[in-house]
Amino acid sequence: MGVTKTEHYTDAQNETANLLKAIAHPARVAIIEFLIQTNSCICNDIVGHLPLSQATVSQHLRELKNAGIIQGTVEGKAINYCINKEAVQKLELYFSGIFRAAAKLENRCC
Repeated sequence: MGVTKTEHYTDAQNETANLLKAIAHPARVAIIEFLIQTNSCICNDIVGHLPLSQATVSQHLRELKNAGIIQGTVEGKAINYCINKEAVQKLELYFSGIFRAAAKLENRCC
């Protein structure tokens, strides 16, 4: 497989791709949904909710945090995680633009 040449794409396209890549795993989708329901929590709360080990949940949290989808604040020995609303709003804008453009397409195939 070839190397992706990200310099050929806009900053917005690269940022959107990174966000989508980070959420493209069912465990990460479940973590995001759990964080939306609870507003914020620590890793062990997520471990108690999902059928995953603490190490696996930590890896998924790290990927989501690196992409900017979640944020974490240190509270004692634990990190309290929550959704980064700015990242979610970027995804919302991206998909709403796609849906608006698709709605304008004529119902025909190539």
